[in-house]
Amino acid sequence: MPEFLSNVSPLMVFLAIAAIGFIFLLVSLVIGDIFDSFGFDTGLDGAADGHGLLDSRVISVFVTSFGGFGAIGIQMGFGIVASSLIGLAGGIVLGGLVSLFARFLHRQQSSSSIGTSQMVGRTAQVIVAISPGGVGQVSCRIGEERIEKLARARDNSEIKAGTMVRVDEVAGDSLIVSLHTEA
Repeated sequence: MPEFLSNVSPLMVFLAIAAIGFIFLLVSLVIGDIFDSFGFDTGLDGAADGHGLLDSRVISVFVTSFGGFGAIGIQMGFGIVASSLIGLAGGIVLGGLVSLFARFLHRQQSSSSIGTSQMVGRTAQVIVAISPGGVGQVSCRIGEERIEKLARARDNSEIKAGTMVRVDEVAGDSLIVSLHTEA
């Protein structure tokens, strides 16, 4: 056994594990999920809620907790095995709490962006006249959001500003509209 290893105590090992986990956590907090940053696919991406089981922040909290609780166990006079079990239990509990909290935060996210395809079939108002064979602009309200998009007339006719139209389809970056008729 090398000389320097004979002077290493179990407390130092647990503290080193905690320090490595903490550094890993700091790096994860700065650059985000390390596994995603380097293109690793863990295959356990939590498809139902988008938060991965093997998220690097969860793993780093587990490692830090394992080392910290293991060091506490050694300081309380427990042996290496008992301290390792204490560290394992602490790591699972705190890693699980971080994972649950991240899942909670992920579920709270919402997207306010409305897809252009959601405009098809809706009524819109021409706000910039559509010239014959040209482009104008329409405004459409979806829920609480007002969307303004470039538009072309389906029959290449002129449509004056203020006219109500129906969005028929999406064509690239513009909409194809036709005159709105009451049914």
